[in-house]
Amino acid sequence: MAPGTSGGSLVVVANRLPVERVGGRHEAGWRTSPGGLVTALAPVLERNGGTWIGWSGTDERLQPFSAEGFNLVPVSLSHADLADYYEGFSNATLWPLYHDVTGRPVFERRWWDAYVRVNQRFADVTAAACAGGATVWVQDYQLQLVPAMLRRARPDLRIGWFNHIPFPGYEIYSRLPWRRQVIEGLLGADLLGFQRRDDAANFLRAARGHAAVVTRGSVVEVGGRQLRVGAFPISIDARALDELASTQSTLDRARQLRADLGHPRVVLLGVDRLDYTKGILHRLRAYGELLDEGDLKPPEAVLVQVATPSRERVEEYQRLRDEVEGVVGRINGDHGRVGQAAVHYLHRSFPREEMAALYLTADVMLVTPLRDGMNLVAKEYVACRHDERGALVLSEFTGAADELRQAFLINPWDIDGTKEAIRRAAHQSPAAAARRMRAMRRRVFEDDVHHWAATFLGALEMVAEGR
Repeated sequence: MAPGTSGGSLVVVANRLPVERVGGRHEAGWRTSPGGLVTALAPVLERNGGTWIGWSGTDERLQPFSAEGFNLVPVSLSHADLADYYEGFSNATLWPLYHDVTGRPVFERRWWDAYVRVNQRFADVTAAACAGGATVWVQDYQLQLVPAMLRRARPDLRIGWFNHIPFPGYEIYSRLPWRRQVIEGLLGADLLGFQRRDDAANFLRAARGHAAVVTRGSVVEVGGRQLRVGAFPISIDARALDELASTQSTLDRARQLRADLGHPRVVLLGVDRLDYTKGILHRLRAYGELLDEGDLKPPEAVLVQVATPSRERVEEYQRLRDEVEGVVGRINGDHGRVGQAAVHYLHRSFPREEMAALYLTADVMLVTPLRDGMNLVAKEYVACRHDERGALVLSEFTGAADELRQAFLINPWDIDGTKEAIRRAAHQSPAAAARRMRAMRRRVFEDDVHHWAATFLGALEMVAEGR
């Protein structure tokens, strides 16, 4: 694929490519990567065509290639880049700062220098790959400087940026030593998208305070042009998941899973990346207290906790894994029996087919992050429940809580409140469960990933044409 001929008018720029190596580095195989970003954007590129630019996940210097139906342009990153730009500034500075939960952000100047350098590399690769007048959709907090860098190199492009995580309040964001530079990087876009209205409002206040720009409602005046800031709640391919969950093989697997668990009356399920923002420890504490108090009793009740490995080289995440596994061991030691665990803890990722079967098995889905941008697991669970059964216990600190109002909404910091919601969810009548699930399914199917992409790209086109 030659520079300047991007293979389509839509170009997605993200930290990672949507594929990963199968086998060793000299093997030619690639498979679609797991994760929320790929799940959300893969259907968009399948429908619109185009190119995905990102790091390949290896230290190889690769030429543009095609795999799994994607046109791919790799960006090379060194071990030093990964240590300072990704593990350092992106995940030890921005991630805890933007989520404002238990992690303490670290402000290291060397990491910032790497962040600038890598963002420039992404911008250079994108500028070379894009056809004239292409639409570029930059993704997430790792690439906040790319919009302005790209605009300087290619003012002919339409540039959108979408943040998949929260954007913090003014006082929190103001702690960042490079707060003005990040804002100015984002102001290079034509459209900035956030998960929630509060996130968009937080950015607008930060832009006024730290970049001295003028805002009028959702419009920002900058450099003689206008850009728009708005909330565009991300979603899933609900119909594809519904079809997957309705296949005979998935239904058979769900029945087998329930049998493997010992045919309990109530199956509770948590599915999370192993991250301190996800509230796994708080959830386990609530469940453990319910067992201690006799509200739930194994083997009639069982919790399955899937914790997908995450940032395993980072010390804080290693400590979290040890702590979670310690709590799981205590609960099982106190309440389990031979062959009947109170908690089934699975520290690995699973294919979509297995996840759909797990969703169908779960009577109560526990989605309890301390802070989250959207949380697509909540929507995936709803999309799979074509039987209109099941209950969703959902943190009010997720974007999904704005849309799935029929869930049992909780404050995950409130252990007693979480316990009460789990009790109510586990004992609701089939008729009440069906009413709640029907309403949530209606919302997820109406505002699916195609609606999200069409809304964002349509708004980007309108803003760019008026600039």
